[in-house]
Amino acid sequence: MATADDSYKKMFTVSWQELHRDCKALAWKLVAGGPWRGIVAVTRGGLIPAGIIARELELRIIDTVSVATYQGQQIGAKSNILKPLADSTRDAPGPRWLIIDDLVDTGTTAKIVRAMLPGAHFATVYAKPAGKPMVDTYVTETSQDTWIMFPWDTEPQFARPIAASK
Repeated sequence: MATADDSYKKMFTVSWQELHRDCKALAWKLVAGGPWRGIVAVTRGGLIPAGIIARELELRIIDTVSVATYQGQQIGAKSNILKPLADSTRDAPGPRWLIIDDLVDTGTTAKIVRAMLPGAHFATVYAKPAGKPMVDTYVTETSQDTWIMFPWDTEPQFARPIAASK
C-alpha cells in the first residue's frame, strides 16, 4: 500500500463504485463540449477513468502519455517523459483531444502534458487547489493535504473485530 508523507493530513478513500460514478459525472460535463477526436490517457492513473469516459462518450481512439514525477525527495523536483504522444495524435486534424487523468495534485504532470497537446481539453476526476488552474474540467475538489486512496491502491483484507483488540 502506498504511504502518504507528512504533507498529507487527511485520507479520502474512493471505492470502485464511487470512481465509476465520478467518471460518469465527468463524462456528463464533457459531452456538450464535443465533438472530440479521442482521448489521451495520462498513465497510470488516467487509464481507468479514460476507459469509462471513452465508453460514455462513444470514443474509440485512445492514446497514452506517461510522465513520472519523482516525489521521493521533493514534489515536482524532477520529471521524466516515459512515453510521449504518438505522432499521429499530435498531428491529427479535426476536433480536439481530451486529456484524461485521475487527479491533478500540484499540476506538474498537467503542465508537461498540456505542453505536448496545447489545444486539448484537460479533464480530471479529482482536483487539488495547486493543480486546479491546469485543468479545464473536474468533478470533485479535495484539499491539498488530502491523500486520495484509489481502489487500485487498496485490497480487501481481514479486519480484526473490535472486541478482539481489547
